[in-house]
Amino acid sequence: MSVSAFTPGSSDRDQLMQQAVKGRSLWDDARRRLLRNKAAVASMIVLATLVVIALLGPFFVPYAYDTVTKTDVWATPGTRGHLLGADSLGRDLLARLFAGLGVSLGIGVVATAVSLIIGVAWGAFAGYIGGKVDEVMMRVVDTLYSLPFIFFVILLMVVFGKNIFLIFLAIGAVEWLTMARIVRGQTLSLKQKEFIEAARAAGLTTPAIILRHIVPNLLGPVVVYVTLTIPAIIIAESFLSFLGLGVQAPMASLGTLISNGAKDMEMAPWLLIWPSATMVVTLMAFNFIGDGLRDAIDPKDR
Repeated sequence: MSVSAFTPGSSDRDQLMQQAVKGRSLWDDARRRLLRNKAAVASMIVLATLVVIALLGPFFVPYAYDTVTKTDVWATPGTRGHLLGADSLGRDLLARLFAGLGVSLGIGVVATAVSLIIGVAWGAFAGYIGGKVDEVMMRVVDTLYSLPFIFFVILLMVVFGKNIFLIFLAIGAVEWLTMARIVRGQTLSLKQKEFIEAARAAGLTTPAIILRHIVPNLLGPVVVYVTLTIPAIIIAESFLSFLGLGVQAPMASLGTLISNGAKDMEMAPWLLIWPSATMVVTLMAFNFIGDGLRDAIDPKDR
């Protein structure tokens, strides 16, 4: 048998080369690096567990989060069917913890999505157009940065009343500013690249270039920033709820549970311990995932 019989054909060589190139792609390499990060993987498992608990947990608790039972006021953990105890109104802490976790995660995700849409669109357009348009758009960002966050939220509450959707609006309307600056800086460097010049030469319109070429190449830093924005928004919502400006009763969030637990800490310390521990675990999971993504995507660490 001739040696040539063992030599792969041109199609086989092309396939092997494509597989080799594909194996060295940015996203495949980033995924492998992320999966090698034990803290990030463990945090993803913890976060997935928290999401499942927030979605399905209320169906396995015999009490509703707003059910008031006068005979169960400050029931200790494990008594009268209250696994984690009850609060000053006899409401089951476990049911309220599940509800509060779902509300806090929902606010974090929705407000981050709002800031993501506005910030990416604003920053990419300003950075790509440049000139006076960029100058005016970024001065708007600087002006909004100068407004105190609490003042902005109180103003919205006074004008529109206390509503959970205003929390999404208020927090998202502030958090997109940093996103816009990050995206603008990345866009300024991307628009000088050869593939952008080729897109212009091909006759693509400005919106098409931004959507097809600019935004996809921003996904790395944007994804990392999103994982760090969600815990920041959860903390902001908790701070507002602690001040009485966030989620209103009988609805609960981690912030309201911590606020109520702090008031009754001497009588019922479990009302503060469990919400605080849930908050710490949630924030740590997001932060470890964000750090893992940053290390996996950062080209300087490759």
